[in-house]
Amino acid sequence: MKHFGKNVFADAKPADGSRRGRESVHVAARLRIVGAASAMKVGIRNVSAGGLMAELPRAIAPDAAIEVELAGIGWVSGRVAWQTAGRVGVAFDQEIDPVQLVAEEAGGK
Repeated sequence: MKHFGKNVFADAKPADGSRRGRESVHVAARLRIVGAASAMKVGIRNVSAGGLMAELPRAIAPDAAIEVELAGIGWVSGRVAWQTAGRVGVAFDQEIDPVQLVAEEAGGK
């Protein structure tokens, strides 16, 4: 598996041609630590091809291997890139198409 590292957010290419490379979203998801039996509910606040930022109810260890279930995409593996005050940055192991999540969010409204 490829690990994107801590610069994943700055280095991510825009999926829709925009300059930022990140899409602001407000969607619920499930996140689990690899090997854990249960998942926690989280709120995804932005997503890019290489990672996401989520709000979560409890801390996760830095560099922990995780999986997050994204609507329209499914379970995606990654690692905790950073964490602060109830938020976590996740670097995906493989790029996703964030437009799928944005389209799912738009369809659910």
